[in-house]
Amino acid sequence: MKQHEADSFWGGIVKSMGLVFGDIGTSPIYTLTVIMTLTKPTPDHVFGILSLIVWTLIILVTVEYAWLAMSLGRKGEGGTIVLKEILSKLLKPGRQIAFVGFLSFLGVSLLLGDGVITPAISILSAVEGLELIPGLEHTPQGVLILIAAIVAVGLFIFQFKGTDMVAKAFGPIMIIWFVSLALSGAVAIAAAPEVIKAVSPWYAIHYLSTNGMAGFFILSEVILCATGGEALYADMGHLGRKPIIRAWYFVFAALVINYLGQGAYILHHPDAKNILFGMIRWEAPLLYIPFLLLTVSATVIASQALISGVFSIVYQGITTRIMPLLKVDYTSSHLKSQIYINSVNWFLLALVIMIMLVFRKSENLAAAYGLAVTGTMTITGIMMTMIYSRTTKKWKVPIALFVTLIDLVFLLSNLNKLPHGGYWSLILASIPFAVIMVWTKGQRALYRSLKPLDLETFLLSYDQIYAKDKNIPGTALFFTRETPVVPPYVVHCIIRSNIIYERNIFISIVRTDEPFGVYSCMTQGISVGLDSFDIHAGYMERIDIETMLKENGVQEKVIFYGVEDITTSNVIWGLFSFIKKVTPNFVQFNKLPASKLQGVVTRVEM
Repeated sequence: MKQHEADSFWGGIVKSMGLVFGDIGTSPIYTLTVIMTLTKPTPDHVFGILSLIVWTLIILVTVEYAWLAMSLGRKGEGGTIVLKEILSKLLKPGRQIAFVGFLSFLGVSLLLGDGVITPAISILSAVEGLELIPGLEHTPQGVLILIAAIVAVGLFIFQFKGTDMVAKAFGPIMIIWFVSLALSGAVAIAAAPEVIKAVSPWYAIHYLSTNGMAGFFILSEVILCATGGEALYADMGHLGRKPIIRAWYFVFAALVINYLGQGAYILHHPDAKNILFGMIRWEAPLLYIPFLLLTVSATVIASQALISGVFSIVYQGITTRIMPLLKVDYTSSHLKSQIYINSVNWFLLALVIMIMLVFRKSENLAAAYGLAVTGTMTITGIMMTMIYSRTTKKWKVPIALFVTLIDLVFLLSNLNKLPHGGYWSLILASIPFAVIMVWTKGQRALYRSLKPLDLETFLLSYDQIYAKDKNIPGTALFFTRETPVVPPYVVHCIIRSNIIYERNIFISIVRTDEPFGVYSCMTQGISVGLDSFDIHAGYMERIDIETMLKENGVQEKVIFYGVEDITTSNVIWGLFSFIKKVTPNFVQFNKLPASKLQGVVTRVEM
C-alpha cells in the first residue's frame, strides 16, 4: 500500500491526474455553457463570472480540500468516514457524537447520490459535442442519449476487471487533456488578453453586488466548476497526500487558463451555445474530431474514478457496520483499494441511464447537479471546524469557519434548483441514507432483542455439559460479536442441543477506527475445551480468516454461525428483515468454505 512513497515525483503526479482529477477536470465541458444560458454575455457579466469561477476553485478546492482537509488523515486515508472517526475520539459520548454520526451518514449518502449524476452529465455533455461536426448539426437528442448510454454500458461492463488494469493508461490521457485545455485557453486569451484581469476578486464582488438575487442564484451554476474537488480528499488513500497536491497545482493552472480562454471566446462570440467545443472549432477546425474523442475518453475516466470512489465508500460503510454486507470482489493482489461490488455496479448503471432519459440534455442535468456537492462540502467544513477547535491547530479554525460559510452560501443558492430537478439529488441520496438509517437502527434493535448471554453465566452450563465427556471429536468455530458476550445461537447449539466438540473456538472480528492494519490474538483456556480468537482489522482491510486460523494451528471441522428469523409487525423492522434476507450473510461475505458451514436459526421478535 505504501508503493506511492517509492514513486518518482512525476510518476505520482501522472497517476493523480488519472485517478483523482477526472471529475473536476471535465467541468469546463459544461460549466460556462450552462451559466451563459442564464445570463447575458456582456463584458461585465463575463468578467464577473470568470472571477467567481477562479475564486471558487481557490476557496473551495485549494483552501478547503488541498490545504485544510488533506492535513486531516488516518494512515493516509481521507473522506467523510475518516472525519467521523477522528471526531469520535475527540468528543464525549452523547448528543455531539450522535450529531456527527448523522452528518457523516448524510455526507456519505450525498456522495453516493453524486456518483449517479456525475457519469450522466459528463458523458452526455461530451457526446453532445457531435452536434458541432458539419453534417451532424441536427442529430436527434434521442440518438445522442443512445450513444451516451452505450458509452456508459461499456464503462460499467469492464468494472469487474478493476481499475488497476487501466489506471496506467488514465494518467497520460488526462495529461493530454489538461495540456489541451491549457493550450486552447491560451490561444483564445491571446485574442482578448484583457480577460486576465478577471483573476481579481473585485470583479466577483462587483458582479454579486450589482446583480442582486440573480447574481446569488448564478452561484448554483458556478459551483459546477468545483464538482469533483472532494475527490482530492476522498482519494487520498490511493496515492498519498503530496502527489495529489502537486498535481492539483498543475490542474488548477490548466483549468483557470481554459476558463479565461472560454471567457475570451464569449466576448468575440456572444451567441455561442456550446462554448468549449465552439472555441476549439474556432481555433483549430482540423483538430475538432480528435479533441471530441479525447473529451469522451476524459469523461469516461472521470466516471471511472467516481465509480471506484463509490465502491470504496460502500466498502468502508460495510466494514464500519453502517451498511449491509454485499458481495465484494478484490481485483488487485497488491492494491487494497481496488475492489468491485457487483450489485452496486449494476444498480449505478441503471440509475445513470434512467437519469439520462429523465433529463435528456446536459444543461437540464445541471439543474440537478451541485446540490449534493455543496451539501458534502458544507458537512466537510462543519466537521473540520469541530476538529480544529479541539486540537492544537486552533489558528485554522477562522479559516475553516470562513470556508464553511462560503460552502453554506453556495448550498443556499443551490436550493433554487429543487423545483427544476434538484430534487433528484435528494431522491438519489435518500436511497443510501434510508438503507444506512434502517440498517444501523435495526442492528441495534436486533442485538437488544436477541438478549445475548454474558460469558460467566454461559460457562456454568458449558462446563457441566463438557464434563459429561460426550464430546464430538474435532474443532468447531463459533462466530461472536465480542468474546465476553455469547449470542443466542451458541447457547441454542451448545447448551440446549448439547452439540459440543472437543475444541470450541469463539471467533470475533473487530473493525478498528484506523483504515489499515491487522492483528490477531488467540486466547487459550477460557474454559476446558474453549478458546477465543480475536481479529482486529482496519476498516479498509480485507481479511482471510482461513489463512489466519491455519497460521495459528487451527484445523476446523465445522463452522457454526447464527441466522436470525425476524418476525415483526413494524414496517421499518420489516424492511430491515428484507435487507438481511437479500444481502449476503457474514460467512458469505468472508468467503468461508461452504462444506464446513452450519447455520443455526434463531427466531427473533422485533
